[in-house]
Amino acid sequence: MTFLRRAALAPLVALVATLAACGSTPGGTDGLTVTDAWVKAADSGMTGAFGMLVNDTDNDITITAASSDVARMELHEMAMNDAGEMVMRPKEGGFVVPAHGTHELAPGGDHIMFMDLTTALQPGDEVTVTLTTSDGETYTFDAAVRTFTGADENYEGSDTNGDMSTDMSTDGATDMSTDGATDS
Repeated sequence: MTFLRRAALAPLVALVATLAACGSTPGGTDGLTVTDAWVKAADSGMTGAFGMLVNDTDNDITITAASSDVARMELHEMAMNDAGEMVMRPKEGGFVVPAHGTHELAPGGDHIMFMDLTTALQPGDEVTVTLTTSDGETYTFDAAVRTFTGADENYEGSDTNGDMSTDMSTDGATDMSTDGATDS
């Protein structure tokens, strides 16, 4: 009887081995992965996604866009503005993940910004994000939502009049104001 079970499983094992050898990643971009992905919990407004972008290919990969069903999304960086303040702003040109290298997405650094949340993101939830590369390929990953009490950053958007101050330091809520004040 054991021999018959092994014989019946052999084609299935061969199929799984063949599919694994193809090396495809979910969403289509071979060689790109996201490790330790997470999103800061928020009830409304804005929040961010973080993790490590990993490129296992021989060529640089440039991430130019992100999308999700729960918000409009932008790629962001922290940079010095004209007033000498560190602000969060859209990342011109996207994130370059070097060949056989990594690119960190972290609070206070480069990150994927969720804007105008359509639903609350609570600790324990999971969010699906799709990244688009400069050559039109896509890669989809899931990120766990968790509480984070850091990241009190200012947002300098290209479509606003003045600075948008974003306090991402509370558990689950994002406080936004557009009065030009900064929280440096």
